[in-house]
Amino acid sequence: MSGDSERIAKVIARAGICSRRDAEKLIVEGRVTLNGRKVETPATLVAASDTVTVDGKPLPALEPARLWRYNKPIGLVTSHRDEQGRPTVFERLPATLPRVISVGRLDLNSEGLLLLTNDGELARRLEHPSQGWLRRYRVRVHGAPDPVKLAALEKGVTVEGVAYGSIRVALERQQGANAWLSVSLREGKNREIRRVMEHLGLPVSRLIRVAYGPFQLGQLEEGTVDEIPGKIMREQLGKDAPPPPRRAEAKAKGNKGAAPPPKGTLSLPESSNTGRVARIARATRRAHKPEPS
Repeated sequence: MSGDSERIAKVIARAGICSRRDAEKLIVEGRVTLNGRKVETPATLVAASDTVTVDGKPLPALEPARLWRYNKPIGLVTSHRDEQGRPTVFERLPATLPRVISVGRLDLNSEGLLLLTNDGELARRLEHPSQGWLRRYRVRVHGAPDPVKLAALEKGVTVEGVAYGSIRVALERQQGANAWLSVSLREGKNREIRRVMEHLGLPVSRLIRVAYGPFQLGQLEEGTVDEIPGKIMREQLGKDAPPPPRRAEAKAKGNKGAAPPPKGTLSLPESSNTGRVARIARATRRAHKPEPS
């Protein structure tokens, strides 16, 4: 094997078939072959000249990593298939999109920003807890929050034997029997916000993700998808960004001295191709204005 070889699970993930973890499951299930032979271990190394198939189909040609923002509506499952037959996010995406996977998930009754990518390895890096990307939400709860109990969440909390890390919660406003909260966390375990709020006697009636790391929901309309320009993606992700395509590297040689914007700020160039996205980005720290309850 040459020095350019990669583990087969990583190669499958980069092709956008699935995440690296799911690729490992496909291998264990005997659904992956290398040069016509069934692969026995996810540690198998693959060279550029090798042929890999999943369920009998060759991997698609490797494309540059791309990233999209999607404003997920309520009522969609973040899955390619649902055993209960419920509608999924991926069934509602435009047919013009390549095969994509989500960066993390939003549950059936949650809405807002969901990042999509054609690169499973990029998705793995973005959602891994070690990266510490800040996720921000606007949350409507029923009841009157106790400021002392909300402040205590910054130290973490254990609910039914599950330990949750630091959660920063601020009361935006009390609105009759309901309250709107701003919630920020870095890990995001399954249904974490709903379970923690329920633990405080504050059942959640609406949950909107408004930011994931430096990427903002802004004014993106419900159900629509908007691609993050590759240059902006690489600037914002820094060391976590996938390498740009070679032709892009060649064009960028003249800009080596330019300093990238600080990490955590989605800054887009004002050009004819990205002006609309730039206007969305300037709406940083804002989400959709909720309907009065």
